[in-house]
Amino acid sequence: MSKTETTAPAWSRRLTADLDAADAKAIALQRLTTTQLNWKPRLDIWSVGQCLEHLCLSNEVYVPPILEALVAAPTGPVEEITPGWFGRWFIRTYIEPSTQRSRAKAPRKIAPVASQLTPAIVDRFIASNARAREAIARAQWHDVNRVRFRNPFAPVIRFTVGTGLQLLTRHNHRHLLQAERVTQLAEFPH
Repeated sequence: MSKTETTAPAWSRRLTADLDAADAKAIALQRLTTTQLNWKPRLDIWSVGQCLEHLCLSNEVYVPPILEALVAAPTGPVEEITPGWFGRWFIRTYIEPSTQRSRAKAPRKIAPVASQLTPAIVDRFIASNARAREAIARAQWHDVNRVRFRNPFAPVIRFTVGTGLQLLTRHNHRHLLQAERVTQLAEFPH
């Protein structure tokens, strides 16, 4: 283990491990054919490829404002992320697969748009996670419970950087589970 890995805050190591696990799950999807990647059980359910595209778009929209908020001088690390009440509620209600209470439509900025995706979507997803890792690496020297970023979907809402990074990794988990469920359906093309 490198010095950075041992001195990084616990939240940073945990979120990086979450991204590593998401990449591994995505790499396993590279074996899918284009037909399998684009197969949908119903019109209102995303294909595996659409789940990955949605995650790419989410990372591509969410990470830049987080990085922008981290331009200021480091404010000192914190060991754990402690989201405020609104951040906790948002993650529990809309993101966390085990407690998600509402099925909301994806904002237009991050709704899947491609009609036919290729296995290259996996590489794009992994690249978007690499950018999220960059944000984590920069954020680890800041008080992620105090530094806030401009929310790209609702500019009046300003989550903390810690909440935003946690939201990204849990969002990956949610939609990779969704993609996995699609591949396990009896009708899935083999």
